[in-house]
Amino acid sequence: MTAPSTSTTHTPLVCWSCHERAQGTQFCASCGKLQKVGPGTDYFALFAMPRKLSVDLSDLERKFLQLSWKLHPDNFVNATEQEREFSLQGSSEVNDACRVLRDPVARVEYLLELEGARKEGEHKQQAPPELLEEVFELNESLDELREAKESGGDLAALKSRLESAHKNFQEKLGEVDEHLQTAAQQWDAAIDAKAGDNDRKAIMVRLNELLNRRSYIRNLVNNVAKELV
Repeated sequence: MTAPSTSTTHTPLVCWSCHERAQGTQFCASCGKLQKVGPGTDYFALFAMPRKLSVDLSDLERKFLQLSWKLHPDNFVNATEQEREFSLQGSSEVNDACRVLRDPVARVEYLLELEGARKEGEHKQQAPPELLEEVFELNESLDELREAKESGGDLAALKSRLESAHKNFQEKLGEVDEHLQTAAQQWDAAIDAKAGDNDRKAIMVRLNELLNRRSYIRNLVNNVAKELV
């Protein structure tokens, strides 16, 4: 099978106003009416970007400002009700798209969703096998701290132990982010090389595993931080 195209060409649409074929751009080339930009829009295509994980943030910001100005409701005060509605929907969608693509982790998750490869399921809340012992000890320490808080016991030693564990898992989170960045670079290289299905799927499996691992460790870090307050 051939790799899916990373072109930013939109699927041809029919203009709601003049019923001529449009190319999925924000405005109809025939009559100039604003077209619908709503849920289901490919965020990469919206900003005329290839479906890759390396994003030029300055270019993204420039395109965001341009689109935001074009779609701003103030520009459609005297337009049809349909266009005013499309303006509001489009502005909201552009804001959501930029927010997702600005964030490296959200960008990976969104790409996997687009490719139908994002799988959380039960594995999202399962401790990575190599961390089982550390997670067990951490949960024990959290339980002891909660009990000490309720009974008015000495918290200093318990908090010190948890602060050490918190730092340890923060470092592990940083390691996961480094692995995620490496896998993202591998994805972009595969796209540039027009790699086949098997190569791309293997990278997506790795990206998905790293996202689940990151989510689990991040939750641990957040839970410890809450108890240390």
